[in-house]
Amino acid sequence: MNGFILFTSLLSLACGEERNQPDHFYKMNPVKTAIAFNEKVKVIDEIPAKIDLIPNRDTVLQSDKIKLTNLGPQVKDAVIQGSIFAKDDSGKKLVYTVVRGVPAHLLGFDTNDYKLVVDLPVNKTDGSWDLTVSSDGWLYLAGGYGGYLYKHKPGSDKIENVGRALGTESYLWDLTPGKNGEIFGASYPSCRVFRYHPKDGFSDVGKGPLVQGENYVRSLVYHKASDKIYAGIGSHAHLIELDVKTGIKRDILPEEYKRNEFVYNMGLVNNLKGGDCIFFTVENVKKSLIYNLSTRNFTSMPDNMYVKTVTKAPQKQQIYYSGGAKLYSYNLSDATGQPREIMPIGSNALAATWDSENVLVLLNTYGNLIKFDPKTGQKTMVRLNIPAQPIGINVTATGPDGRIWTGGYLAGSNAAYDPATGKTEVYRGLAQSESINRLGKNLYFGIYPHGRFYVYNTEKPWDIEKGNPYKIGQVQGQDRPFAALGIPDLNKVFWGTVPNYGKNGGVLVEYDIKSKQLNSYKDIVAGQSVITLVYANKLVIGGTSVWGGLGILPEALEAKLFIWNPLTNTKETELIPVPGAKAITCLINGPDGNIWGIAAGTLFVFDPVELKVISLHKICHDTRNGVLWRPDALLVHPNGKLYGSIGGQIFSLDPVSMKPTMLNITGTSLALGNNGAIYFQRSLDLWKIEP
Repeated sequence: MNGFILFTSLLSLACGEERNQPDHFYKMNPVKTAIAFNEKVKVIDEIPAKIDLIPNRDTVLQSDKIKLTNLGPQVKDAVIQGSIFAKDDSGKKLVYTVVRGVPAHLLGFDTNDYKLVVDLPVNKTDGSWDLTVSSDGWLYLAGGYGGYLYKHKPGSDKIENVGRALGTESYLWDLTPGKNGEIFGASYPSCRVFRYHPKDGFSDVGKGPLVQGENYVRSLVYHKASDKIYAGIGSHAHLIELDVKTGIKRDILPEEYKRNEFVYNMGLVNNLKGGDCIFFTVENVKKSLIYNLSTRNFTSMPDNMYVKTVTKAPQKQQIYYSGGAKLYSYNLSDATGQPREIMPIGSNALAATWDSENVLVLLNTYGNLIKFDPKTGQKTMVRLNIPAQPIGINVTATGPDGRIWTGGYLAGSNAAYDPATGKTEVYRGLAQSESINRLGKNLYFGIYPHGRFYVYNTEKPWDIEKGNPYKIGQVQGQDRPFAALGIPDLNKVFWGTVPNYGKNGGVLVEYDIKSKQLNSYKDIVAGQSVITLVYANKLVIGGTSVWGGLGILPEALEAKLFIWNPLTNTKETELIPVPGAKAITCLINGPDGNIWGIAAGTLFVFDPVELKVISLHKICHDTRNGVLWRPDALLVHPNGKLYGSIGGQIFSLDPVSMKPTMLNITGTSLALGNNGAIYFQRSLDLWKIEP
């Protein structure tokens, strides 16, 4: 598999999101994301700043008489992630943040005059969920995709890649400082906690996975007094106490929370009268939990809070935290008291510190620097000038108006390219689109996370606040609506979903446009996700993947084709079209009146009347064996040929001879424009093929 194809396939399987964001919230809070990754898949050494396997200009492929044009990035945004306050060698206080992009950028702002003083590309990664400052003053950055660790001297113009964590990890989450210049980090997919010191390099603190069978160490803090690390685990929740010296691990999470998915976000507050405390959050638990390291007792906060940036006021027992886009204070020694609302701050705080005058300084997810003086009550809020970066494209589709719509990865937002004018318009407000589908004048969006669905009337202005797009609803227990199908005959839209982390079993979702009713049907194919849909002979025909949410092994061995009667809401039958295939990655209405599908690199032709497979045709040797959800593509072109993409390799197909021609073009998510051009995405860019 060449480097770009692997990059594209891994990127397409990634999940990024704010797990508790408002429906209109598009500036991300860093809570959880992942790269779906199988140990047999080789991780590429870097993500180049610009993918340019094909020249960035019009190119004619003489063998197939195809003109190829790069239309450039579509979605551009200033989405910030890991953030921290740090001092340079002169004592000047800076606030650092990482803005997503390919590559990501490390930004540093002066907290006094708000000027940008550091702007460094972070090569080989697309973002970072966490920054930390070591005891000897170095700033460390946890690389997202790629699993690299970076170091930077605050105020300098250099950033250094110190290597891939443990030589094995593909994604880094939290970082925390230890003693004498060491730092500790949380990683995926081996569920490890690593130590790094400039003199010693990397070492495995837990001497193996913190929990066997799990992939994520999602959060951690280091408690200096006890020399212990506390780590949050997923996709099945655990809270692990790890002795740094001995490597001994102990799960201390109460049993009542172990059926949840993740322990994510963790904050440590020292020097409290009752004992040092860890604040943490458990997925789908609507309160923040506290673990007292002295008494070993668990309690909870009166409300939910963004625990990662909880901070104690100097010389007081008062803590300050953000939650629900507001700043609060709370006296932990007063068990009968309630949190006090200080001020609205727009969104959660990514970083918090106290300055020399005991003024609380925060950076929120919108890039606002907020200052609050508890003595005087004075409050200020200044928007930092964060340079926007192009972000990856997650999905491509043709809208009712002929524009080519794209969805951003993983920051969300959407864009529409107009072939007539060559201009792109960005539309903000929705989270990560896994599918975009049209029916009549409307566009329908399947949104990750939490399996949410929206409809946009393209004849009216895009205005989230006024309900356009309008939220149709969501399906509990489901996350990723990759499959989407609009059926004019029924005036209905259908989706197929992948379930939450650590769970198997997607659902078929039906939306009745006239009644505005959203219904879901479970266990269409037991234990499998629904990832592609088509309509023929008054039947909905769906294809499955054996993989469910990340963090659990499949229950089934082979993907199935199922036949659903939308009039009776019953499954008529299911079958295996390609023996051994683990995912049916594409279904279309073929040129001969039959259903054409793709599974494991094989094209199969299915008779929707006789309900049987009538032929199989090998297109390519599909070697993908990791988690596979995202659909491949196959289009019937007006010139009589078919064009498709399997695993990022684009090909043409003669429908008579069934002979494929590989076009030596890499890309995914093909969409047929009204002008006969074929559009597809490659990393940041939208491309156009003109056969």
